[in-house]
Amino acid sequence: MTHFSFDVVGFDLDGTLLDTAADLGNALNHALSLAGRAPVPLAEVRQFIGGGAAQMLRNALIAGGGVDEAAFPSLQASLLEYYAANIAVHSRLFPGGEAMLDALDARGVKIAVATNKREDMAVRLFEELGLLHRFACVIGGDTLGPGRAKPQPDMLHEMMARCGGTRGAFVGDTTFDVGAARAAGLPVVACRFGFWDLPPDELGADAVIDHFDELVPALEVIGRG
Repeated sequence: MTHFSFDVVGFDLDGTLLDTAADLGNALNHALSLAGRAPVPLAEVRQFIGGGAAQMLRNALIAGGGVDEAAFPSLQASLLEYYAANIAVHSRLFPGGEAMLDALDARGVKIAVATNKREDMAVRLFEELGLLHRFACVIGGDTLGPGRAKPQPDMLHEMMARCGGTRGAFVGDTTFDVGAARAAGLPVVACRFGFWDLPPDELGADAVIDHFDELVPALEVIGRG
């Protein structure tokens, strides 16, 4: 096997590694029902995902008429409680995900997760799906404290430090991911199958993929560049 340029590859979670839209959508709609708002059709939930649960809820409330700031903390807590109890009902790796993780393992890559989802939620989800052992570290939006989640670079700097890597890359699906990677000085691959907030080809990534079968070849091309 030829030399692989990256010793650490990090991933966003929602919309990148895992299709979590249905479980997040059901939790969102639970919170919206408590607020007396109409539910979001599950086919449309993806447009609100990105930036963590609070941002998802806020996006949906704004789209549905506005945010009652006094009621927001209670709604967010209810959303998270429902989600924690139903976190892995429908969520699964995107197609090709398992083979892709195996391919990175075979190249000696340390695989990490940097997600704006709360760390305990991310760990719980991976545990329930039997995937936690695949990652060298899981860093959540709350791991480093307020103001340090993506698109700030802090989580990706922490990812590299924890993995002890010298050359890393990041894989994501939103402006949060590409912005964090750029700020951290890491090359970044965007996924067209994700929950993107801008068309993936407009995110400014080094490569854009349609399927996880394309990730290792894309990283090989970036590494040679």
